[in-house]
Amino acid sequence: QVQFVESGGASVQPGGSLRLACIASGSTFNYWSVGWYRQVPGKQRELVASVSRSSTTNYADSVKGRFTISRDNSKNTAYLQMNSLKPEDTAVYYCNFPNSVRPWGQGTQVTVSS
Repeated sequence: QVQFVESGGASVQPGGSLRLACIASGSTFNYWSVGWYRQVPGKQRELVASVSRSSTTNYADSVKGRFTISRDNSKNTAYLQMNSLKPEDTAVYYCNFPNSVRPWGQGTQVTVSS
């Protein structure tokens, strides 16, 4: 069973940057698109960025131009570089396979506040 471990979250000021990492266990990482999601209390989890097997990327309008998703298949790892952070980016961030959702990891908290 695939397990995801997210890391890199922190508290930052508006305009700051963070780089999140997601390590997936198992041998199927290379076969699937990988997505970064975020969730705030009381709201549904939303997909903010995804990267396909061929490294084609897609972004939610709310993060386009500020976030960059990438993957390193040799390390079973996906990254989310977040720049120009805004208070509305505050959330718990998770990764998963959008086309084959597996059990969720613990996520990593990102807080953007002055």
